[in-house]
Amino acid sequence: MPDRPDPLPGPALAPPAAHHDPGPRRIVVVSASVGAGHDGAAAGLTERLRAHGYLVDRQNFLDLLPAGAGRLVCGTYHRLLTWAPEGYQHLYRATDRTSRPSWIWRALFRSAERRLLRGLPPDTRAVVSTYPGASQVLGALRRRGLLTVPALTYLTDFSVHGLWIADGVDAHLAVHAVPAAQAHAQGAAAVTVAGPVTDARFSPPADGQRSAARARFGLPAHAPLALLVAGSWGVGPVREAAAEIRATGLAVPVVVCGRNSALAGHLRQDGVEHAFGWVDDMPGLMHACDVLVQNAGGLTSLEAFAAGLPVASYRCIPGHGRTNAEALEEAGLAAWVRRPDDLGPVLAELLNGSRGGDQRAAGLALHRSAPGPVPAVAARTGNRPPSPASTPAPPSSGPKGPSARGRRRDRRRLGAAAVTVAATLSLGVLAPLACAYEHAPGRFTAVTHYLHGDRS
Repeated sequence: MPDRPDPLPGPALAPPAAHHDPGPRRIVVVSASVGAGHDGAAAGLTERLRAHGYLVDRQNFLDLLPAGAGRLVCGTYHRLLTWAPEGYQHLYRATDRTSRPSWIWRALFRSAERRLLRGLPPDTRAVVSTYPGASQVLGALRRRGLLTVPALTYLTDFSVHGLWIADGVDAHLAVHAVPAAQAHAQGAAAVTVAGPVTDARFSPPADGQRSAARARFGLPAHAPLALLVAGSWGVGPVREAAAEIRATGLAVPVVVCGRNSALAGHLRQDGVEHAFGWVDDMPGLMHACDVLVQNAGGLTSLEAFAAGLPVASYRCIPGHGRTNAEALEEAGLAAWVRRPDDLGPVLAELLNGSRGGDQRAAGLALHRSAPGPVPAVAARTGNRPPSPASTPAPPSSGPKGPSARGRRRDRRRLGAAAVTVAATLSLGVLAPLACAYEHAPGRFTAVTHYLHGDRS
């Protein structure tokens, strides 16, 4: 990696008196329901903006794609991570090496432009993206002059994939100097170290909270506990990691499987007593535990830093899981355990050694040292709202008969599916998908049902 430039300072938040326009200050945040990390960052950003007096609207980028193509994109991504992880690794590398998205992806992104513009209220002051695809759309709209208010990207990961950097985006906000340097090296505009946004409930436990949380979750009162998380989808070699944590004898594994209820059942069959599905009170569960072991390096890691937990990256998922682990290690915020033989020594250092204390201090400092993204957003909201003429008019309704609507729907569904499948195949993941289909063809029935229009 090239030498990192000095992190760029965050802009100061102007006092209320500096705003000459008395009208409402509305920000639109565009996220994507791919896992939970992008939506989690959008929720934290929304909370901060509203606390500063902004009106905030949310859009889901996947809903802006035509004919359910967003659902197909998300499903394909999930299936690659679950059944052909090395195919996702190939996809990640292929898209990261390109200076701009391929024409297939540009066509898919362009299909969202009209809906995104139509969804912007007239008093919108700025649009903030927490998802790479949305950033690409916003950048294209800014370049062509169709979006007349600033577009900002909030980089949710510690490593910066090439798709995050879109020409035309006015500013890029990073959670730390390491991703800020990566974005700057890739030509991102106006890179600012803004710091993370997490729920305020994630904080170090106060007196009595630790024991109360352990009792509430039915956890051992005194044993060291290692919280093992695998995102909202529960993907990756989680069973192996849980068994290896237990085999060290240093901590009892407490596993959160997200929405993967089958994984929770398998873990209990493996003898892992404390296996949970979706957990609403993650701050409480973090209060109960002593160390976090994660495999993706996303929002949960930032929440653990705020809660004062040391973090280890282990058995990371391909793509962003591995690059995030490398970046977190470079930042001094998390240990990356690359080999099973190193798991025990690292856990011992985090639980009982100085490394654990150092990481706790670094994680807490991350949340306390940066100004947060609101000042950077505020510094960009001086532009006038877009005029009605800048938003394309909605398409004419055309024939009203149900057969015409059905034909249009079928054409849109077929076109979106074709573009999405072509995008996947054009990046060289056909072989991994074929291998996965050969070993478990029944798993692909959901895709077959989708292409035939079965929504059940």
